[in-house]
Amino acid sequence: MSSLEKELFLSKLPSRPPMRPGLQTGSKMRMGPGRKRDFSPVPWNHYFETMEDVIITRGINKDSFRIYKSGSEGPVLLLLHGGGHSALSWAIFSSLIISRVKCRVVAVDLRGHGDTKVVNSDDLSAENMSRDVGDIIDALYGEDAPAVLLIGHSMGGAIAVHAAAKNLVPSLQGLCVIDVVEGTAMDALNSMQTFLRSRPKIFNSVESAIEWSVKSGQIRNLESARVSMLGQLKRYEEEQNSPGSSHAFVDTAINEEEEEEEEGGIAKKEKKNEPTISVKEDKPEYTWRIELSKTEKYWEGWFKGLSNLFLSCPVPKLLLLAGVDRLDRDLTIGQMQGKFQMQVLPQCGHAVHEDAPDKVAEALATFMIRNKFTESKGDIQSGYPSF
Repeated sequence: MSSLEKELFLSKLPSRPPMRPGLQTGSKMRMGPGRKRDFSPVPWNHYFETMEDVIITRGINKDSFRIYKSGSEGPVLLLLHGGGHSALSWAIFSSLIISRVKCRVVAVDLRGHGDTKVVNSDDLSAENMSRDVGDIIDALYGEDAPAVLLIGHSMGGAIAVHAAAKNLVPSLQGLCVIDVVEGTAMDALNSMQTFLRSRPKIFNSVESAIEWSVKSGQIRNLESARVSMLGQLKRYEEEQNSPGSSHAFVDTAINEEEEEEEEGGIAKKEKKNEPTISVKEDKPEYTWRIELSKTEKYWEGWFKGLSNLFLSCPVPKLLLLAGVDRLDRDLTIGQMQGKFQMQVLPQCGHAVHEDAPDKVAEALATFMIRNKFTESKGDIQSGYPSF
């Protein structure tokens, strides 16, 4: 367990906030007059049943992959997060899909992310990371591996496709990719460094990091941000600083008057709730666990040729998107030919499975039942809307 986990999880953290009648998981929280939103972190065990480290031996080296698990029967959903995120980004989705269908979930901290510790943590090539996926399944289940569905978001979706295309998971039953399309991803690479530079480098507390993630739009679901941001942060190390230097970090304090006006127009609320950057002499406490800007040499390898690889995978496939405009030419043709199923979940940001975990769980449950991968535990909507 990391030092950040020990500090936060072993302290008296607040319990998971109770659901109010009529408020679905993934909905935007509306606060009454005079009430402030709770940005305190929530531990992983409110959503997952167990946490463990999978040890993979490669020659004289041993790599340790952190995983979170739930469920005891049915196919295994191996969940692969996006770049910079962690397995905790699947927390709410995991609890929801387990309640809908018979399945097991295994959420993985990928190489260089979260609490996974590997010898070559900087090697984030598609070849290396897809091999990790196959090795994790083999280490967990051996030759008697159950049916597996690979489900990946963004970078994790690309890695899922590479692993499936290389047949690294022999018991693969299905493939789901969330909001990653080759054409859109390749077009976005030129502006990625600018985006990364626009993010705060350090935070004065975990709470301020959670608050920033919600108000910046990185994660639009406060409940998910409260558990998933823990996987993106680490303690800021003193040796990274130059002596006597001061730093800018996020200070997102909000007064009661601003919270009271949150029920007003959306544009006004977003403007009032923008995080402010303040320069202070105090030593900042938290920073990102992975410097994504240093992984640039691997970006093209994740996404180039991805559409044709996805279409070539022989298993049933599902593509979930935040907007239909994200489809590139190859996928548009493939979708018209019925080579995969697709669903668009509007009003979501890029982190679709965090912004609307209930809708993603419903879509996955429908996909699994339609293809006879498992059985329902309750009422599941059938069919997909047409686009």
